[in-house]
Amino acid sequence: MSRQILCIVKHPTHEDRHRRIQYIGGVDGGVRWKVSEEDAIANVKRDPRAYFVSEGGKTVWVTVKQHNGRDYLKTQTDRFLPDNLLSLPECP
Repeated sequence: MSRQILCIVKHPTHEDRHRRIQYIGGVDGGVRWKVSEEDAIANVKRDPRAYFVSEGGKTVWVTVKQHNGRDYLKTQTDRFLPDNLLSLPECP
């Protein structure tokens, strides 16, 4: 089952553009959820359609990329930076 990401929690020091997200989150059936970036990466590796964001009313899937040997999350439509995810509001 795919989950829509509605918010993120950034690392306290998020200057490294490939290590900015600490948690992703959303709401399923009125219940808030939050998953660590590590768990989200593992989920996407198991199921490429585990998470998505809505961009202009369209579904955009979250993928895993690697930089300097470290995995990180980004969306299919992002070029170099994970802008779609980083532009989401902070989770409450």
